[in-house]
Amino acid sequence: MGEQRRDHGALEAEVMAVLWAEGRPMTAGQVHEALGAADLHPKTVLTVLGRLHTKGLLGRERTGRAHAYAPNRGPADEVASQMNQALVRGADRLAVLQHFVAGLDPADEQALRDLLDTRD
Repeated sequence: MGEQRRDHGALEAEVMAVLWAEGRPMTAGQVHEALGAADLHPKTVLTVLGRLHTKGLLGRERTGRAHAYAPNRGPADEVASQMNQALVRGADRLAVLQHFVAGLDPADEQALRDLLDTRD
């Protein structure tokens, strides 16, 4: 039985979620086990961890013969960074912000208003 193809971005997100949930450095083998995906080859997990390290999302330290990986920042910081990157990529920042706010549910919109009010 061959390994099922996965979207790289989705697999990276799954790996990050495991590392955030554990809250401690983990080896590729530990991450593979935590993912619980029998169809996922351990070397694929190692490749994903290496890619995330190269992107600066993970730190790593040698533990014996392996590396242990840990996120460089928390999930809220990472999502905020992605949101900022998306805003910078937009040709019309105001239009991007307008569409973002239009898609918020009322509670999130109010939370955003409250945050903006406290910045002054």
